[in-house]
Amino acid sequence: MPTNPELLLVDASPYIFRAHFALPSSIVDRRGRPANATYGFGSFLLKLLAEERPTHLAVAFDRSLTTSFRNELYPEYKRQREPPPAELEAQVTDCEALAQAIGAVAFSDERYEADDLIGTLCRRFAARAHIRVVTSDKDLAQLVREGVEWYDYGKQRRYGRAEVRARFGVDPERIPDLLGLVGDPVDNIPGVPGIGRKTAVALLERFGSLEELVAGRDRIPRLDLRGAARISRLLAEHEDQALLSKRLATVAQVASVEPTWDELELTTPRRTAVDSLCERLGFDGLRARILRAASA
Repeated sequence: MPTNPELLLVDASPYIFRAHFALPSSIVDRRGRPANATYGFGSFLLKLLAEERPTHLAVAFDRSLTTSFRNELYPEYKRQREPPPAELEAQVTDCEALAQAIGAVAFSDERYEADDLIGTLCRRFAARAHIRVVTSDKDLAQLVREGVEWYDYGKQRRYGRAEVRARFGVDPERIPDLLGLVGDPVDNIPGVPGIGRKTAVALLERFGSLEELVAGRDRIPRLDLRGAARISRLLAEHEDQALLSKRLATVAQVASVEPTWDELELTTPRRTAVDSLCERLGFDGLRARILRAASA
């Protein structure tokens, strides 16, 4: 095993979506079908690997927006989102195949989201390597701890514990508690109506977790906190919703992904797979870049 192994865990969806909307629709495969998301995602992955040079790599994909265990807990979870454009959805399989051809291990699951797959791999391998979680999704900030870094690649920002606390006002492990209170409109997580981020941070500073806050809400009116009586009443009215919201916002770390450490090792590109995929997609230039990166 390398002296200083580096495991890169990539949340694919934000970069696939970004590529689809940023690159022209004129990028098509040899049959004229849209291929801009695949091309952009492959370019992103190559650039990321050249810059970070990890020893191990896994890429997590979202298979569905409506079939995770969270939809069973709360049918409205992500319900407000428009389905991805058909021309984008049709490219996800090719993005997964391209990641594997480049040398990554790819994961997806019907029941667990990409966040959960990444969380599970973090839990399993945190003692083996320094881990970088590559995503623009703030929810994954909760995974940050000693040896685990969140890297927002698009903004070129890296977050350890101190940076997460500076941005959100709470430690990484308290991100689900914070979202349990304030909710998350992006994922349609309700939270507690009437409690904003500043108030939520102040409450968590005093009580610790959401569960401790709920258990001690009778003490809130005695705090030197603006609107304390109203806050106590809101928590009483929305206790179940707050606890459900925290559960929805918590990255599950029990997904059924069980690779060995050796299986995550970044390999050289799989030449046959690269040739076949790039020939079908018409990615002659990208194929050359992949092979140059391999030789370098």
